[in-house]
Amino acid sequence: MRDSDRVVPHFQEQLATLKERLLVMGGLAEERVRAIMEALVERDLSLVERVQAGDEPLNQLHIEIDDRCFKLLALHQPMAADLRAIVSAVKINTDLERVGDLAVNIAEAVRRYLQHPPVKKLIDIPRMAEIAQKMLRESLDAFVRRDVELAQGVLNQDDLLDTLKTQVFRELLTYMLQDQTKIEPALDLILMSRHLERIGDHATNVAEDVIFMVSARDVRHHPPTSAP
Repeated sequence: MRDSDRVVPHFQEQLATLKERLLVMGGLAEERVRAIMEALVERDLSLVERVQAGDEPLNQLHIEIDDRCFKLLALHQPMAADLRAIVSAVKINTDLERVGDLAVNIAEAVRRYLQHPPVKKLIDIPRMAEIAQKMLRESLDAFVRRDVELAQGVLNQDDLLDTLKTQVFRELLTYMLQDQTKIEPALDLILMSRHLERIGDHATNVAEDVIFMVSARDVRHHPPTSAP
């Protein structure tokens, strides 16, 4: 077999491995969001500490995946769809690393919150976390499956997170006005809701990259629409 006959299969194997590593990174990022919400609901300070201390695996994957992307670009000089896939992978990699950073930010707010009595029963913030995790998971599934319809569905969920964030703010503002002792913990809950909304934004970025990768269509800054 000539060397030239081996290039394409070898490239496709490396591209498949790249997608697998992105899925691993996405799974780690999603697990960190799940864990910190469990810590919040169960008031588990030891779990908060594990989330805060567990950023290194994500950081290492971030470096590894970038390296894989740059090597694929340099060694194979891909064209068209493959080039879009690798460029999208670089951007997705950054979004996933930032999700991990946001989980740490939430953990810091949870640590402060647990120093106070509960402000109220936790309903909307865990719900926001579930939606954000679902968006993240579905956007990565869409990337691996090249599924534009699934990616569009992620975009259409973003407004729900925005609505819940506003709802959390308005409700907690009422608690703060009624009882000054609840101001500090309520502010931390508001901060958590903002971080969760940002995680949804990163999942939306991934979904936008999937649509660009598959259809060469840039949907950034455009309102979500029904999937075609």
